[in-house]
Amino acid sequence: MTESIGNRKEQSRATKMIKSMGIYAIGNLGSKVITFLMVPLYTHYVENTADFGYYDICLTVVFLLIPFVTLQLRDGAFRFLLDSPSLAHRQKVVSTTYKILGSTLLLSAVITFGVATIFSVPYIWYVLALLLAMSIQEVVSQVFRGLGNTKAFVSVGIISAFFIGLLSLVFVVWMGMGIKGVFVANILARLLAIIAVELRLQTLRHYFSIKISGKGIALDIIKYTLPLLPGSLCWWLTGSSDRWFIQEYLGLEVNGVYAVAIRFLGILQTLALIFYQAWQETAILQYHSADRDKFFSQVLNCYIFIICLLVVGFTFALKMCYSWLVSPNYQGSLSYIFPLAISSAIFSISAYFDMGYQCAKDTKRTLPAIMLSAGVNVVLNFLLIGKFGVYGVIATLIISYSVLVIYRWIDSKRYFTITLVPGLLLPIGITLLMAVPFYCCTAIWQDALAMVGALTLMVASCPSAIKQGAFAKFITKFGK
Repeated sequence: MTESIGNRKEQSRATKMIKSMGIYAIGNLGSKVITFLMVPLYTHYVENTADFGYYDICLTVVFLLIPFVTLQLRDGAFRFLLDSPSLAHRQKVVSTTYKILGSTLLLSAVITFGVATIFSVPYIWYVLALLLAMSIQEVVSQVFRGLGNTKAFVSVGIISAFFIGLLSLVFVVWMGMGIKGVFVANILARLLAIIAVELRLQTLRHYFSIKISGKGIALDIIKYTLPLLPGSLCWWLTGSSDRWFIQEYLGLEVNGVYAVAIRFLGILQTLALIFYQAWQETAILQYHSADRDKFFSQVLNCYIFIICLLVVGFTFALKMCYSWLVSPNYQGSLSYIFPLAISSAIFSISAYFDMGYQCAKDTKRTLPAIMLSAGVNVVLNFLLIGKFGVYGVIATLIISYSVLVIYRWIDSKRYFTITLVPGLLLPIGITLLMAVPFYCCTAIWQDALAMVGALTLMVASCPSAIKQGAFAKFITKFGK
């Protein structure tokens, strides 16, 4: 009887998580499909690879600054709203979050004005506008999510992507504004998406008041988010500083080509993000359950197996249609796709272990692993990029993320204990060996044969522990 109840509990948790993944999939994939379609559009209408490379550098800077401009309020707001005990508490969290955000946005504008009076930085006001728009979208959409409005959170991404596509056609294609058009489309799209969803939900009217005093809440949120700031800098060094090394050692043209490969890898990263968002909610709510270790282990085993399937399927499918997706000036980026997909897979696994720190609200312990990974990344970039070019950068990413996974795996034992099934070694090994046909196959039919063969073998050899685990229904549905 106890075992039967336990199985029903596992199935219930798995079902809820899969439903959450379905909701996040609609939003993330819907938005990423449109963003994905923008890559061939931008590469055709922004013919100068140096221009696209500069835009990518600006975008990298924005991603670096967002955590500092927002003080990581997106994470704090979501975490404190998710298990908020009352309406009054939620109003304090939302009001405090928005007041702090307003102050930091104003300070950012003042600092930019000072920089602009001293230095001549191309497109600096476009960069500021994009920074402010993305910061607002990041924080407000997470507030929607923390309040339980998952569909609203998803809607922001879909609406934003829709307007990016529409406005890109207007400013880039029709008006021929080039990189300026890319900036304007992305800025307006994010603001319009937030406005559209806010008008429907009216969270400002229900949860925000300038009169609400939330000093205690503010201290708790800042205590949670401040340790994440150094970590965000290290994340940037680990995942985005490669653009600066490429620009410095190889030039903006090469960075533009590399940026295209990164854009395509955004699809794979989005699939991992779908899992992360659903797992984030589930892990926090199930952290104190009696069978936590067993459930967490089942989730990770299934996750790694699915990642292996995705890497093989995605890279080979993309290779088969790359010639008509990307203009000739950027097609050299194809050779970077497979190793970049491996690096993305390793990073996705490292993100799984981040949940221990979030569940325990012990974010300060995230720093050592991230700092170590960032240090390894910077040192290896200096050592490898001169000898191996872009491949040196990619090798650095793979090694840095591997260090992160190993450290977090060991450190996470203070929160939960993970057990991997030995049968996972086969799909992992097949995934790595698929690098050979990826670079050796020269015909589409060869790529298709290699992909189908590998996926069939991986599914046929799926460990029984995964098939019978928390995601048995999911594996059965897609494994037939």
